[in-house]
Amino acid sequence: MKIYERIPTFENNRLIIREVLESDIKDLTKVYGDRLALPFFNSDNCKGDIFYYHTLKKMKDALSFWDYSYRNRYFVRLSIFDKKIKKTIGTIEICMRVSKDDYNNVIMFRLDVASKYEQVALLKEIIDLIVPHIPNETGLKQIVTKIPLYAVERTKAFKNYGFKPTDTYLVGEDGYPYKDYWMITIE
Repeated sequence: MKIYERIPTFENNRLIIREVLESDIKDLTKVYGDRLALPFFNSDNCKGDIFYYHTLKKMKDALSFWDYSYRNRYFVRLSIFDKKIKKTIGTIEICMRVSKDDYNNVIMFRLDVASKYEQVALLKEIIDLIVPHIPNETGLKQIVTKIPLYAVERTKAFKNYGFKPTDTYLVGEDGYPYKDYWMITIE
């Protein structure tokens, strides 16, 4: 996968999606310390980690784990930087899922933003900026993301892009079935 040879950067007039930098720690601590954002983070199959990093140390530890995971080709995390306010407002995780369920060899797409950015227009802008590049970066055309029922803005943004809800459960490594997944195939 090209994404493991070098971390790509995607940019438009407002946003830059790029490698997570050490300088992002303060901004990301606000994102991952935002209790109102926690219900939107997809922590399925993450061995109990709910992505609540409310201290600089916890956030720094998370960045270290993300770097380790990238170097070992488990997944890549990218920062979402808002040029208008000059702050990092969230992250994206891209991971090739290897499993024995219907989600084998698909891209798991996690999108985490602070709660005040959980808005249709901004989410759609983020999706528009990165999703078309995923097949080229990963070699895979199917992308799956979790959208809980209460995520009204997120639902509109992903649906508008062409994602469709699935009726299939994603089965975790421990055998636990997770629901609320949406999928798209990029041709």
